[in-house]
Amino acid sequence: MTGEANTQSVQWDREADVVVLGSGGAAMTAAITAHDFGAKDVVILEKTGMVGGTTAMSGGMLWIPNNHHQHEEGIADSDEDIVTYLDALSPGALDPETLWAFMQNGPEMLRYFAEKTPVRLRAFADFPDYQPYSPGAKPDGGRSLDNEAFCFEELGKWASRVNPSKMAYPLRGSLIEATRGTLDEATLAEREARDFRGLGQALAGSLFKAVLDRDIPVEFEKRARKLVKDGERIIGVIAQDASGKDYRVRARRGVVIATGGFEWNEDLVKTFLRGPMTGPVSVPENEGDGLLMAIDAGAKLGNMQHAFWMQSVLEMKPQHRAAKPNYLLGSDERARPGAILVNRKGKRFVNEAANYNALGKALHAFDGGSHCYANLPYWLIIDQRYKNKYHAFSSPPGAPAPSYMMQADTLEQLADMAGIDPQGLVAEVAHFNQMVRNGHDDDFNRGDTAYDNFYMWCDTDFDPPYRTLGVIDQGPFYAVKMEAGALGTAGGPKTNADGQVVDWNGNAIPGLYAAGNAMAAVLGEIYGGAGGTLGPGMTFGYIAGKHLGTHIPNY
Repeated sequence: MTGEANTQSVQWDREADVVVLGSGGAAMTAAITAHDFGAKDVVILEKTGMVGGTTAMSGGMLWIPNNHHQHEEGIADSDEDIVTYLDALSPGALDPETLWAFMQNGPEMLRYFAEKTPVRLRAFADFPDYQPYSPGAKPDGGRSLDNEAFCFEELGKWASRVNPSKMAYPLRGSLIEATRGTLDEATLAEREARDFRGLGQALAGSLFKAVLDRDIPVEFEKRARKLVKDGERIIGVIAQDASGKDYRVRARRGVVIATGGFEWNEDLVKTFLRGPMTGPVSVPENEGDGLLMAIDAGAKLGNMQHAFWMQSVLEMKPQHRAAKPNYLLGSDERARPGAILVNRKGKRFVNEAANYNALGKALHAFDGGSHCYANLPYWLIIDQRYKNKYHAFSSPPGAPAPSYMMQADTLEQLADMAGIDPQGLVAEVAHFNQMVRNGHDDDFNRGDTAYDNFYMWCDTDFDPPYRTLGVIDQGPFYAVKMEAGALGTAGGPKTNADGQVVDWNGNAIPGLYAAGNAMAAVLGEIYGGAGGTLGPGMTFGYIAGKHLGTHIPNY
């Protein structure tokens, strides 16, 4: 896929200093930064007709330790605490060079974007790190940043080009405003009229506005397929337009691969991931295009067995482009009072209030005796009390059960419908209910940590641990078959501290950079807190863009 060529022999359709592949958070960050630091001629090649990638569909938070927003909130942090926290979660597994680059450049990127772009973030002061019990963690928050709502009127005709959201929260405010209910009706009405959006919509929209303000062109329907080499240097890329015709773009300084992960490529998933992944929630164009080009360019790979795990539910009607199945996010429903997750034996197997990435790993427990994954398939079990009070996936409180939700008058009947062992389910629900009445989950310690009882996904009508613990005893009962989903894969070409892709000898491949889920995750399998993908992804977009803007190749 990598073509050898002399610059004189290729008939270029376009030339630019920097070519960025993809238009998610990391990609747009790279394009903006490259432009601002000296590469005035930057172009973005986007595979689809929309911008924003998975960033636009997400909660939009960024996990960046030691940032100036948390300092303004009076929350101290230190390099020692950060390293202690990350090393405790993945002892000795992280590359010191790229980790240090993330730690130093993340706060710098935030300050720069606050001054130079419409991106507006603030510390979610009480949003705990995802492993708040670990040494070096911030159980009271500060490292996860929330987006202020962004007015899409500012995008004009381009507003319709931003990918829609997949989040269930109200979109007219920030996540803080939405979860705390701090917006009055007049403010909400004004924001509705002016099309304010929060979460990942705010992040993608404000980044896109910064791209438009700089007159950085976005070439839509241009799927990058081949990197072009001159000797060892990457000098350009060959894309295909919607008709399949080649579109050749020369990159005088370099190419940034920011095309997302490979979670929608079945062959790559089966080849690399360490366990089953059945329900990706990202944009369906994340098919590993950047990974395949990097492999062909001789890139060293890293972290290929890992993904950023997320529980999901298959919606019965296809909504994705190209009629691919649509998977709904399933991160909050399991943590509320009156909900449990069970396997085919009807047994619980995890703390349901654990963070989504950590919980995803529990689905890969392999039973050597039966030679199967013990916790796949698995189901969410709730009762009518839960159904009446809480939003469940796409179903409002009290609404009729959607097509993906099974309903029965008794637990035995529900188990028969779902394919769960009836005796096992009945016994487990009775056991769980008794633990709830006793005030402690003796099996998995659900409700013991600040994260378990955080108000965003729990019920603040109650005190801990009853914010997350509740009995299941009011029929009818409901079951939802859950998927081993992912926000994206975490593996790809390895980079150095400048965002340059390296080969198997550790040498930079001239002219080739990577950022976001297309690169080997700088934090490996760690998901430090809310925004654990976007924080590092945008930081390395910034690193790559800055290097491209300040370094002019000599060739």
